[in-house]
Amino acid sequence: MNRDDFPILNGDFIYFDNSATTLKPQCVVDKMVDYYSKYTSNIHRGDYDNAIKTNKEYDQVRDLVKDFIHAGDSKEIVFTSGATESLNMIAFGFFKSILKEKDEILLTMSEHASNVLPWQVLERDGCGKVKYIPLDENHELTVENVKKAITSNTKVISIAHISNVVGDIRDIVEIGKICKEKNIYFVVDAAQSVSHIEVDVVSANVSFLAFSGHKMVGPTGVGVLYGKRELLKGMVPLKYGGGMNQSFEIDGSYVLKEAPIKLEAGTPPIAEVIGLGEAIKFIQSIGVSKIHEHEYRLKKYLIDKLKDIPNIVVYNKNSKSGIVAFNIKGVFPQDTSIYLNHYHIAIRAGNHCAKVLKEELNIKNTCRVSLYLYNTKEEVDKLIEVLKNSEDIFKVVI
Repeated sequence: MNRDDFPILNGDFIYFDNSATTLKPQCVVDKMVDYYSKYTSNIHRGDYDNAIKTNKEYDQVRDLVKDFIHAGDSKEIVFTSGATESLNMIAFGFFKSILKEKDEILLTMSEHASNVLPWQVLERDGCGKVKYIPLDENHELTVENVKKAITSNTKVISIAHISNVVGDIRDIVEIGKICKEKNIYFVVDAAQSVSHIEVDVVSANVSFLAFSGHKMVGPTGVGVLYGKRELLKGMVPLKYGGGMNQSFEIDGSYVLKEAPIKLEAGTPPIAEVIGLGEAIKFIQSIGVSKIHEHEYRLKKYLIDKLKDIPNIVVYNKNSKSGIVAFNIKGVFPQDTSIYLNHYHIAIRAGNHCAKVLKEELNIKNTCRVSLYLYNTKEEVDKLIEVLKNSEDIFKVVI
């Protein structure tokens, strides 16, 4: 599917590390080069032709993002450096000022570090108490377990739409309904979902949502924070400087612009935002539902093939995303990754920034294959062939 758009795949290279970052289509690269080589300028600061063109290219991306996640207003879209910054802004720019010590923040043990550490820091500072919603026997999050975990003190539920190791797809629409009924803030980490399945922040009653450009065929260094408009009004900037203020005086008084601009101090990653817009256009030209169908077919194909290898353990056979977590019995995951690299196959090995998940899986590190639109059955077959010959792994690694 659209492999010709990715020049990096022209050689002898199989890329299965898409949950870490995706490859970039030529159109995204060209769009960014076009900005740098033909009309470079800063935004919202100049009245000359290049500046006017830059303003237009940059500003339209906010509308593209709005439509992409089905938000109600482009002013609910904040550009950040990525999902990590977005989640930190949510925790420290909004919740730090409203959470009391007894207020509960519900997470899961399969959350990424970026959706655990900020909340743990808030708890340390007396702003809320972190609790974990139990996962089911497949290490997945169910709506029923969410309901059971809620108490009268629950103020925030913050979860990934798709977890980055187990790969389970959470029912954010149903969870969003529960949050609305219980008057709970609902935070969604969509880093693993926005370019794989449909995301509708309105129908899911999402309070805040975060994602990164580089996990959706876009550039590194750019991401998005979505927040309901009334919530963004109450968000305190974590950075102050040019562009985000209306005025400031020698007596110490200042006036900030309205959100989202007040949350975007300084010169933003202009080329990266423009590249993000092109990435969204690329994904929409294919269709998110088609991408998900392709990934899930490949995932089922891979799981079926792995059954033929007796020394392989798979940890998430039933999840509905394109993520497969596995190990070779008796082999350290990084050794498996080095072995596969010898055959030009790229996977991820480690804890995948989900360091408390070991409490659920009873194992600290795994190998992860994460599939995307450009992966093929032939590539899966090559992976299976190499894994079947893994008795030679230490000859390669050593």
